[in-house]
Amino acid sequence: MNAIRGQTTYRAARLPIHRGPAAWNAILGEQQPVILEADTTVDIVIVGAGFAGLSAARRLRQLDAKLKIGVLDAGRIAEGASGRNSGFMIDLPHELTSDDYAGAGAESDQRMIGLNRQAIDFARQAVEEYSIDRNFFDGCGKINGAAGAAAHAHNESYARHLTELGEAHEMLDAARMREITGSEHYLAGLYTPGTVMLQPAGYIRGLAAGLRETGVAIFENSPVTGFEQNGTGWRVRTAKAHIDTQRIILANNGHLESFGIERGRLMQIFLYASMTEELDTDALKQLGGHPRWGITPSDPMGTTMRRIDIGQGGNRIVTRTCATMNPALSPNETDVVRFAKVHKRKFVQRFPQLSGVRQQYSWAGHLCLTLNGVSVMREIDQGVWSACVQNGLGTARGTLTGMGSAELALGLASDVTRHFSSEPRAKKLPPQPFASVGANLYMRYKEWWAADE
Repeated sequence: MNAIRGQTTYRAARLPIHRGPAAWNAILGEQQPVILEADTTVDIVIVGAGFAGLSAARRLRQLDAKLKIGVLDAGRIAEGASGRNSGFMIDLPHELTSDDYAGAGAESDQRMIGLNRQAIDFARQAVEEYSIDRNFFDGCGKINGAAGAAAHAHNESYARHLTELGEAHEMLDAARMREITGSEHYLAGLYTPGTVMLQPAGYIRGLAAGLRETGVAIFENSPVTGFEQNGTGWRVRTAKAHIDTQRIILANNGHLESFGIERGRLMQIFLYASMTEELDTDALKQLGGHPRWGITPSDPMGTTMRRIDIGQGGNRIVTRTCATMNPALSPNETDVVRFAKVHKRKFVQRFPQLSGVRQQYSWAGHLCLTLNGVSVMREIDQGVWSACVQNGLGTARGTLTGMGSAELALGLASDVTRHFSSEPRAKKLPPQPFASVGANLYMRYKEWWAADE
């Protein structure tokens, strides 16, 4: 069903602001940008070149190879959220607001697992089609790590849920966790085989390169300042030029609100992470363990850890913990510095033998949540669709909303479109400043409760 014409003009109240380097991108070296500098016309414009936007472009190309597609990104490819996440593309339920990641029940979880695996298959096919480095898409699974008895109980509860779902998993004891990670910190772990461990910037850069070879025009450092009705279509404006189009897909996640859409309904959250310098031969010998692994905390507000190797950008360890709600969509530089100290402490707690290793990069990464856990993937206005609000699951959920928005834009239906179209609207947040004050106090409490996890 077409939306009733809403507004004639949408203006960006703010543009993305990033704090700290996108480490996953930085360790891969420089790339040359392509900037929109001349007016042009395309069949469809996609705003945002992350997981959602590039997945939308690929799905459009699959469905209609003749479409002229333009993608606009405010920054560089993989400098936004796609270069600032932890690189887990998870197939199983991963509900961040629960105690043990279990979702809303067996039927709902099985449906979401099926969709997540569609996203993973879609990405895997892109890796093959565009000859993306296989190191950037490693289907090695992940571990829920538990440092204490309460967290281990969460793992056991989640394992029982997985048994009910018929999903493969393996409980790991302390010795096995030490063998894998080189750390004595973990009491136990729960391994699940279906997660893909991404070098997220490498995957996104490869996806963009492959799409460009198929004729998709991708413009970087070209922030959209607004779009307005232009005859029967739309004119999308940047600082230097504009693009005329019949259709728009907004794949800019929380910055959907910057255009006045779903205002007061989106929780703008920033997560913080640090990545070590490259580990030298002595450090690697002291560490031991496997060259690649990924650990999500058994308590969702605990600490995520990743170890990568030279094939993914160097022998390094990533530590991610701490979160803030920033309704102005701009994290504070002081928070990056403050939380980097927490990362160092968490890192040394797990790897005391590496206490002298420097954290080379620290950064903030933007994600967007809703109170009722829904995405915003629907027709916003006549000829304007969204692929936004990934609820902290941007690699898989972003891929899905990108795929689905492309299908909606071409008038098609699928399991993906039916799922997201059936979701209710995002609930309104309490008024500010109560929403952000309350959310930040709650997150500090949950982080304190998670303790060593």
